[in-house]
Amino acid sequence: MLVRLTYLIATRIFAWLFLMTRSAATKNVEILILRHELAVLRRQVTAPKPGWPDRALLAVLTRLIPQALRERQIVSPRTLLAWHRRLVKQKWTQPPSTGRPPLPEEIRNLIIRLGTENPRWGFRRVHGELRRLGHKVSPAAVRRVLRAAGLGPAPRRQPARGEWAAFLKAQASGLLATDLFHVDTIGLQRLYVLFIMEVRTRTVHILGVTAHPSAAWATQRARQFLWQLGDRAAEFTHLIRDRDAKFTATFDAVFASEDITVAKVPPRSPNCNPHAERFIRSAREECTDRVLLFDRGHAEKILHDYAHHFNSHRPHQGRDQLAPSDNPNVIPLPTARIKRRQSVASLINEYHRAS
Repeated sequence: MLVRLTYLIATRIFAWLFLMTRSAATKNVEILILRHELAVLRRQVTAPKPGWPDRALLAVLTRLIPQALRERQIVSPRTLLAWHRRLVKQKWTQPPSTGRPPLPEEIRNLIIRLGTENPRWGFRRVHGELRRLGHKVSPAAVRRVLRAAGLGPAPRRQPARGEWAAFLKAQASGLLATDLFHVDTIGLQRLYVLFIMEVRTRTVHILGVTAHPSAAWATQRARQFLWQLGDRAAEFTHLIRDRDAKFTATFDAVFASEDITVAKVPPRSPNCNPHAERFIRSAREECTDRVLLFDRGHAEKILHDYAHHFNSHRPHQGRDQLAPSDNPNVIPLPTARIKRRQSVASLINEYHRAS
């Protein structure tokens, strides 16, 4: 900083000596040009940010010109005062005095872990658990750590996703999930697809495709689905759905007649129906986004073919990379006996054992 300030002072002295050899008229013209350039820059360029040596030199030179001319400079008296206050603050500001030592990182992580894994625990409950584990931490410190980690008071700390994740895990064996999604034909007609998934096995049923979905249409498709299930309907206890207007009380009553409880996800919370949302993504990425659909009949055939592939051949991470109908005790065979066939309008390759 000091070297730069010395350099600036020296160059400005030489520039001043050079200006003394020039005529007054030439200097007046140059001043007008510089003022115009400065006005143009002020309109087009953001406020300059001079360094400390530039500020010191400008502060000295500004004192040498009349008061009336100072307003034309890029450095105003207010700016000079602000610079001075900043320099004073930097000189006299001392590091904060040492207070209570911060909590060790492992204790902070433990507090966050207890609060995350137990969303119904308040900060006093977490404090009590810490005390049982031999860690002496004040309740205020526990509350401060939880708040900094985004974990508010216990009654409001239960994220919908966490609650639903626990619900899904506990009820997966008897769970159904349903949803609607849309596809567009080559003629830009929008079609709506209704499906239901058996969550435990990931088996998908395409209930119907229509250009004009209604509550009555969805209800009738639900009746047909349960009729096709027959005695297997007793295996299921809950149906997860969103709050679409086409899922009415009559739709819910169809499942209630089979002792299947309808669970509505919170508004604007697609993650609370993750298995259905994941199927929609897979169907689009692997099927409907890769083929031109001519009409409703063509779309329905393609989607039924994809559902058959999804149920019989597509591996699922949640099922240890097994398809819903796969045998987990398959015996490895030589690669020469593995054959390929194409399905879903030749979009997808399937591999099977040669007979």
